[in-house]
Amino acid sequence: DGYPQLSAYERKRLKNITENAKFFASLKLYESAARLHQIATKGRSNVTKRAKPKKAEDETVRRRSMRLQRVEPSGVPMLEVPAQPAADEYPQVPAGPLPMVPENQMENSKLTEDLLTTWMRISEVMLVIINDFWITYQYSLNSMVLGEDDVKKVVKNRICSMAIHPSESIIFVAAGDKYGQIGLWNVNCKTEEGAHVFIPHNYSVNCMHFSPFNPAHLLSLSQDTLRCGDVTRAVFDEICGSEENLSSFDFLEDNASTAIVGYWDGNVAVVDRRTPGTSLELSADIGFKITRTVHVHPVNKQYFIAAGSVDVCIYDVRHLKSDGNKPVSSLNGHTKSVASAYFSPVTGNRVVTVCADDKLRHNNNTGRWLTRFRAIWDPKQEDCFVVGSLARPRQIEIFQDTGKLLHSFYNVDYLGSVCSINVVHPSKNVLVGGNSSGRLHVF
Repeated sequence: DGYPQLSAYERKRLKNITENAKFFASLKLYESAARLHQIATKGRSNVTKRAKPKKAEDETVRRRSMRLQRVEPSGVPMLEVPAQPAADEYPQVPAGPLPMVPENQMENSKLTEDLLTTWMRISEVMLVIINDFWITYQYSLNSMVLGEDDVKKVVKNRICSMAIHPSESIIFVAAGDKYGQIGLWNVNCKTEEGAHVFIPHNYSVNCMHFSPFNPAHLLSLSQDTLRCGDVTRAVFDEICGSEENLSSFDFLEDNASTAIVGYWDGNVAVVDRRTPGTSLELSADIGFKITRTVHVHPVNKQYFIAAGSVDVCIYDVRHLKSDGNKPVSSLNGHTKSVASAYFSPVTGNRVVTVCADDKLRHNNNTGRWLTRFRAIWDPKQEDCFVVGSLARPRQIEIFQDTGKLLHSFYNVDYLGSVCSINVVHPSKNVLVGGNSSGRLHVF
């Protein structure tokens, strides 16, 4: 209240930092450090000590061979070899808790106390920063709202995939439906001309990505074709074709020249856009009955994860062959059909899956009239993901990787349906949810 020039959010942030500081002060960490130091210095007598060696004069004089005296039989001295430390110079560390006492420390060392105090202080600051970061992230989630102009029917039928353009100036969304339509919507344009529908496919558009190398390219995959919509030439090029068998794809390289493609019959294939024609570079049997999604590791791009049936496995694309492929790792525990599996966006150290066994105590049974849920990571967050929900009022939920529900996006006036497919902007606080009637909702 003493800072009227600050915004409401800044005052709230300052209040939280102050309360955190008071909380850490109440813990009396510095007094604890002093007590710890006292315990450490008093308890040093319990540390295992090696026995002192006997004095030379107390020992019986023993004969020593010429080898031990390092003398050749001829009487010539042998070359000196660096002495090795005796085993008893390194006493065994006892089991259990150990006091923080540096080696060869003098009693009441002020330097050690200063070091431990510094460690505590910088840790306290980091805890405040981490807590403040979560407050900021939570604030950004709370600030995302859905208005009347942010809802639009973009395609005619059930939405099966979406992609959002990385532009920070305009919110531009693509949605693919069950019958091959792709709708493009400029959300910033509030007139009817803001959205248009194209029909580049014959079947369900299961997967779409704007190229990370050239956002003027929108790649879309249907059951029979993988195409590239090139806005600079106003054409949907065909990259590869199949007989109603394609399920998903992802880029293997940052330049988006190669891709891993999943098939409904369980196989995967490698596609190279630089080679002429629409043939595959490699087709591989990975032992799946169904492959619903494939996703490439964000850092180590030789790895990809495949999900389908009850299988979730990681493979090395460098070792793929026509058959007999073994996974690098298998993520077990799913008891029913798996809808998707994706690496976390920054390190790839986490994987989020959606399964019909309703893990996370989450109802994933969408039935035949709704597109199956896919949990997708917030590209701006390593440990937060978004997933549709069957809860009422209708909502889209964001969870932390621990399973903690962070936020529910809902609006009883403008969101009255289940959003199975969702997409999050890579740099802006924008979430788009798509339902089974072709309608998009932009928070």
